[in-house]
Amino acid sequence: MRARIAAVAVTISLAVGSAGAAETLPIGWNDLRADISGEPAVPGQQAEPGKHLAQDLRGRAVEISGYMLPVDREGDLVYEFMLVPAKGSCSHRVPAANQVVHVFPKEPWRARGIYEPVSVTGHLRLGLSQTQLFVLDGVAVVESGYRVGQAKIARLAEGPDAPPATGGRNPWKRLQRQ
Repeated sequence: MRARIAAVAVTISLAVGSAGAAETLPIGWNDLRADISGEPAVPGQQAEPGKHLAQDLRGRAVEISGYMLPVDREGDLVYEFMLVPAKGSCSHRVPAANQVVHVFPKEPWRARGIYEPVSVTGHLRLGLSQTQLFVLDGVAVVESGYRVGQAKIARLAEGPDAPPATGGRNPWKRLQRQ
């Protein structure tokens, strides 16, 4: 009888645990691109392509993978960063606002370097904001369309679990061959 009760308790806890996990929606970078006919990021204003945000994701718990570009850091501890779809984004080619997520980790993240592949989990907030950061060529102002606060961060290996390539040119390719 005790074994049966224990088995039922384990089954219930697994069901509750998997129900909580099902609430997080895995998304990709194309999911953040809103159809041009959708709502503009700023109500009442005509938005240009790249500034239309995916309104259906507002407030949703999501998980998205990309590359970390630190904004606020001290040594190897990162307190906030931009999540971008490709290595080299923002250094030579600033992505559209709907392809940048401003991330505030729940705890400072110990980064191994810039453009580290990571997975971010948290509630997605919509709204255009501009952030100044230092990149290879100097200071850049990057506009983001999304924000995740209190984010959980997971390190991804370069390989099959790393974010998919976006087909753009990689400015770091020449340095990686040496």
